[in-house]
Amino acid sequence: MAVHLYTASGTVLAFLMVIAAFDGDAIRALWISLAALVIDGTDGMLARRLRVKETIPSFDGARLDDIVDYITYVFAPVVLLWTCGYLPEGVLGGTLAAAPLLASSYQFCRVDAKTDDHFFLGFPSYWNVVAFYVIVADLSPATTAIILAVCSALVFVPIKYIYPSRTRAFRRTNLALTAAWLVAYAVLLSQKDAGSPSQIIIWGSLLYIAYYFGSSVYLQFADRAKAKEPVEA
Repeated sequence: MAVHLYTASGTVLAFLMVIAAFDGDAIRALWISLAALVIDGTDGMLARRLRVKETIPSFDGARLDDIVDYITYVFAPVVLLWTCGYLPEGVLGGTLAAAPLLASSYQFCRVDAKTDDHFFLGFPSYWNVVAFYVIVADLSPATTAIILAVCSALVFVPIKYIYPSRTRAFRRTNLALTAAWLVAYAVLLSQKDAGSPSQIIIWGSLLYIAYYFGSSVYLQFADRAKAKEPVEA
């Protein structure tokens, strides 16, 4: 149950993120989001190591994880972008805020959102990452609008994206680069809080994002090519 409580603590962090958002403190909200990322990146490994499904079969930890992920990865980041003025004003801004909420509601209810070979199907609702770059790079509402629209559409495109802690292909590389990205996240937040973040670190961290999307697309096409290979008699 301690592992489930660890996972559930993400709901409290989401609550604190929303409070920080309404206080206008985007940096505090992003620090809390970082803590939620760390919890989400480690709770599954703990659950598998301690075999919680066998220990407490009556409790659905996967459902709990989805609830927490939706609140911390989708709802709270969208609230943050809205309250801190990173979205266009008026009806357009409200529509853009609704798009990730609705698209991710669909995705989280798909039975194949996480594939049997441990990939995410469709853009994996990393709205917390989107919010991080929007705020750290101080992107304009117009740029933010384009990113939200494109990523919302990608939710419905059946591309398989790497699940960093579970996808077998490049797993060690994925885990190492993800850890390095989390360090860069913390450094950039510290710099943003002190004044201006390093553009070199921003672009360096974006290389990980490029790697993530690039390797996901590569594995998608490699898997299709393998499936088309003739089977020897």
